[in-house]
Amino acid sequence: QLINDILDLSKVEAGKMDVTPERVTLRQLIEYVEATFRPMTTQKSLDFTVTTAPGAPADVLTDESRLRQVLRNLLSNAVKFTEQGGVELSIEPASDDEVPEGVVRGAAVVAFRVKDTGIGIPEQHLETIFGAFQQADGTTSRKYGGTGLGLSITREIAQLLGGAVSVHSTPGQGSTFTLFLPVARPDFEELLTHGRPLERASAEPLPHGLAGSVPLPQIGPGPRPRRLLVVEERSRGLLTLVAESVVADLTHGRTDGAQRPAVDIITAVGAQEAAGALASEPCHCVVLELGMRDDEASRFLQALEGDSALTSVPVLVHSSHPADGPLDETLRSRSAGGALELLSSLDELRERIALHLSAEEPGDVLSLVRTEGPQHLTPPSADDTSAGRTVLVVDDDARNLFALSGILELQGFRVLHAENGRRGIETLVNNPDIALVLMDVMMPEMDGYTATAEIRRMPQYAELPIIAVTAKAMPGDRDKSLASGASDYVTKPVDTRDLMACVRRWLPA
Repeated sequence: QLINDILDLSKVEAGKMDVTPERVTLRQLIEYVEATFRPMTTQKSLDFTVTTAPGAPADVLTDESRLRQVLRNLLSNAVKFTEQGGVELSIEPASDDEVPEGVVRGAAVVAFRVKDTGIGIPEQHLETIFGAFQQADGTTSRKYGGTGLGLSITREIAQLLGGAVSVHSTPGQGSTFTLFLPVARPDFEELLTHGRPLERASAEPLPHGLAGSVPLPQIGPGPRPRRLLVVEERSRGLLTLVAESVVADLTHGRTDGAQRPAVDIITAVGAQEAAGALASEPCHCVVLELGMRDDEASRFLQALEGDSALTSVPVLVHSSHPADGPLDETLRSRSAGGALELLSSLDELRERIALHLSAEEPGDVLSLVRTEGPQHLTPPSADDTSAGRTVLVVDDDARNLFALSGILELQGFRVLHAENGRRGIETLVNNPDIALVLMDVMMPEMDGYTATAEIRRMPQYAELPIIAVTAKAMPGDRDKSLASGASDYVTKPVDTRDLMACVRRWLPA
């Protein structure tokens, strides 16, 4: 570790540390932090919390590996020097008056605060701890170990990313280290567009206000990535998969040699995350799941209505069920202005996303015209068998999800989805209203056979209809599916009549 730390410090000081900017979603970063530090704090019987404040951005444009390295150093120190109490990481917008000098400005700044209830640091050592091979005192070094380079590297990397690190501490009570980081930087935007990691040209001081910025080669400006915001109930849900499929088609679908602008897909879980995403940077288009719990869709639309800068942002609302009461009025009012479209079909949603992402300016597309008059979200062909019932589709292939969900939504079902067996079980447990499961057989992490068997071990799901879905219509597949606990079996490509006949057998009116 000592050798690695010395090499890292030498790279930064010599201007030889690579910087590779990318969109880093806070949700994925939090999952990484949880997975890395939850076991460490549990082992020491410490509390560990990660919180995100209202208004925090959904993502930051920075070097993910370097950001992780900084947070690892800060959190590792917090855990190491804390014997009782807890460690907390809070992520929040930084106020202008607290941002240190040297942080690259021009966009919002986010603060990552690492707070502990550990031994604390005397005031006279608050600055010296950032020096190479420095710790608070010799006693600390002997008791806790370490190289004394972690905080020195942390400060240098923070400056390289255009940020800064500050500390407040009280001996015997604990410390708070804060990483201030710009949410976006023009030079990183350009670097991301051209896709070349760069090294800092020299270790000489940079002009005031640009500490740690990365000099760029003389290259022409490229198209700015377009941001597509998807707001739904769970991270990387069905609508995100639909968006990913559209972007993949747009990226690989050109045959004339022309280059399309890059597209960044941002997934926000609920209204609060979505507001943070819109606050950090403009979006070309928003895709919204209407059926989120706790009236999240309505809260998000009200936030848009309350901000004049966002009223023109195109919003594609998807739901297979009609809205009720005040939400229906909000939808009708906003759709009358042309900025909001109500869509009940996943195929139609895909088409509209493609049109909006292909437009030169946000909203610069033809309005969705329906000859039957005003748009309504009442699903066609729904009957008493399907109305109000929920089906869980478990499949790792987005195209299969589109096909199965489209069929079911047209029949009036509410559709939930999971991308593997383990997630399918979690979704089932968290949604007691699920009436039937369509289970793909071949999936990563946990396949359909194993997931079905696990579900059948839970007494409350002994009678739950589970229909196995597989592309491999081979002899023995049906028997293997039934042996694992499936109620029935259909094959892909799925025939609509066969699927609905099977569903109605297990969900009679």
